[in-house]
Amino acid sequence: MKNTQARHVRNRTSSTHRPETPARSRDRRVQKTKASLHTALIGLAREKPYPSIVVKEILDRANVGRSTFYTHFRDKDDLLESGIYDVLRSLQDLPRRSSAPERLVAFSLPLLRHIDEHRRTAGPRMGREGRATMHAHMEDVLTTVIADQLATAMRVSRAETPMDLVARYVASTFVLVLNQWVENDTEWTPAEADARFRALAMPTLNSLFNP
Repeated sequence: MKNTQARHVRNRTSSTHRPETPARSRDRRVQKTKASLHTALIGLAREKPYPSIVVKEILDRANVGRSTFYTHFRDKDDLLESGIYDVLRSLQDLPRRSSAPERLVAFSLPLLRHIDEHRRTAGPRMGREGRATMHAHMEDVLTTVIADQLATAMRVSRAETPMDLVARYVASTFVLVLNQWVENDTEWTPAEADARFRALAMPTLNSLFNP
């Protein structure tokens, strides 16, 4: 009886406190390294024009080796877009029953809140040129993400408007509103900026799904 209880305790303990596997440990290190590189790039972009940033500066600030950097990224633009993808993946959380148009713009409010938080708390303000570069890459990433979602949502649609054009329209509209908000120091809350984006984007999306 005691042996049975002992085995039960050992099994319960082992299932609760599983040792970290080498693969999980490696994944954690990779994520930590990428986060350090993303932070270093954004920090440098707040201090100097984005085009003048070189990879060596990013590596020195993040304390990451060159071979490690090129294992994961082609260049600083690839690093920047990877960071945007990571932010989008971490922010989106929408009920499954949401309508297709709602799912396509679900990124907006969480992303605006994320940007607003960093605007208010993160050191020196990024220059106009740096913001323009960041926003251009953000538009490209959003276009790709939205196009993928549209391809799935509109699989049996007979809509005549090319889906890549719709995706670019939605992404560029978001960046247009973002620029208006940031560049002009418009006193909108993230929710107010999101409402303006939706007022422009949703009629087009609704027309695709409810012609």
